[in-house]
Amino acid sequence: MPHTSARSVPGTRTARSVRRRATRRRATLVATALAALAAVPSVAAGSPAGPLDGPGDGPSAPVAPMGIGDRLFPHLGNPGYDVTSYDVTFEYHGNDKPLDAVTTISAHATDTLESFNLDFTNGTVRSVEVNGRAARFATAEEDLVIAPQIMVPERGYFQVTVHHTSDPRGQGKGGWIKTSDGLVMANQANAAHRVFPCNDHPSDKARFTFRVTAPKDLTVVANGLPRGHTHDGPETTWEYRSRHPMATELAQVAIGRSTIVRRRGPGGLPVRDVVPTAERRRLAKWLAKTPAQLEWMEERVGRYPFETYGVLIADATTGFELETQTLSLFEQDLFLESRLPAWYVDSIMVHELAHQWFGNSVSPRAWSDLWLNEGHATWYEALYADQHGEMSLDKRMKWAYGMSDAWRAQGGPPADPEPSKPGQPIGIFRPAVYDGSALILYALRQEMGKEPFERLQREWASRNRDGVASTEDFVGLASDIAGRDLTGFLHSWLYDRKTPPMPGHADWKATATTAAKQPPTKQSPAQAAHAAHPLHPAQAAKQTAKAPGKQAPPAG
Repeated sequence: MPHTSARSVPGTRTARSVRRRATRRRATLVATALAALAAVPSVAAGSPAGPLDGPGDGPSAPVAPMGIGDRLFPHLGNPGYDVTSYDVTFEYHGNDKPLDAVTTISAHATDTLESFNLDFTNGTVRSVEVNGRAARFATAEEDLVIAPQIMVPERGYFQVTVHHTSDPRGQGKGGWIKTSDGLVMANQANAAHRVFPCNDHPSDKARFTFRVTAPKDLTVVANGLPRGHTHDGPETTWEYRSRHPMATELAQVAIGRSTIVRRRGPGGLPVRDVVPTAERRRLAKWLAKTPAQLEWMEERVGRYPFETYGVLIADATTGFELETQTLSLFEQDLFLESRLPAWYVDSIMVHELAHQWFGNSVSPRAWSDLWLNEGHATWYEALYADQHGEMSLDKRMKWAYGMSDAWRAQGGPPADPEPSKPGQPIGIFRPAVYDGSALILYALRQEMGKEPFERLQREWASRNRDGVASTEDFVGLASDIAGRDLTGFLHSWLYDRKTPPMPGHADWKATATTAAKQPPTKQSPAQAAHAAHPLHPAQAAKQTAKAPGKQAPPAG
């Protein structure tokens, strides 16, 4: 259960308060959603709002999108229910054709539901059933509005089954990503509903089962553990199931000519890596690093929180790496680009691994809490590089401090980021939530002391395992462990436009006052902050004379 505290941090909103407001808004829209029949056999998700299709009677009225009111993504998520599980079936016909799909969602109603919404776009809805009965449905922007024949009572359990397509074409907004011979998923932050109908907000986590049918010469992997596969003529159906709840943005299904490499991690943990078969030998040395990296993380934050781990290496141009749950996604060129120093690649592997604790097992209540994900992942990335690489933690944090005012001016403070521009959902992944947020953790360690800070890290991961937590929760736990109220100290670091003084480093100056040195956000969201890093190629010329022969990482 997430830690709660009586302390409050100005500017924060809990998921409960967000959902209360969304529920009130939902009540005003229920009557609107009960629209008349439309004589069409299917509906294209993402099309303009229209009348509900399906069995039933009622006056004609438009339907409307909803959302739980997240400040950064106000139309994501839906009030009135909590999802407990997803069962998603795909039939793959090639990476340039829509997949046939069936998504079954099990949920508990938190309100009486005459109608309810799912997030979905980029596919065609063929039919909808609620508790085995055909239901009326329509689309409203990126929502699928559903009216069951029989009202779902408050606290009632229900299942909704949607027969639909899932279209990998029209890339650029996330969801399916084409590889050289198949597909992978990259749903962060708001793109899972471009793949399957869902309650697409990290505050509503659920267990997942994936069943995927593909040509028998291809390999399919997904989150969780395999449940077996069956052959039927030229096709094979693969099944995977997760033991732990997962946010929709962390879902992963990969289809292609891949090899699964299995080994054991700490305590016998199953480690499975998925690599393009043609590059298996060249990638082998990188795959062998994962067990030691798992052990390194466990020494610092406790036992790995899931049933399996591994890396998924895609022959695709993504420009980023992504912490999909139990199976982190990596771009192949990160490993095969020879000019990258090995210690740098290692630290990026640790960044995605750290997310399994920070962001996956403990998920954000709202997207404004993103700094808790990326700040911790960047912290352990930097700590690993300090111990195994050629960049000291103090040097990196001093550099980040110098850039911090510019980052805050560019996109807002770490815990109060400005919304991204229309059509640029990954715009929230700015340097302030990466190195700028790791800087907050450095300042907190300076203020608390090393031992209490390390205890905070372990307690945060263990108390909130499989749950969601907020900035307010983190401030409360830090204060409890420190034995004094840290609200004022952390508020300045989290919400102020100017970077506070660094404890123990009065000589550090935030000298960068413009955004001119900032990395372009259109590049790697997982590594955007590195584009302005002293080891980035743009800075390499300045270091060549001092460190001849050393090479630097690329943008993204």
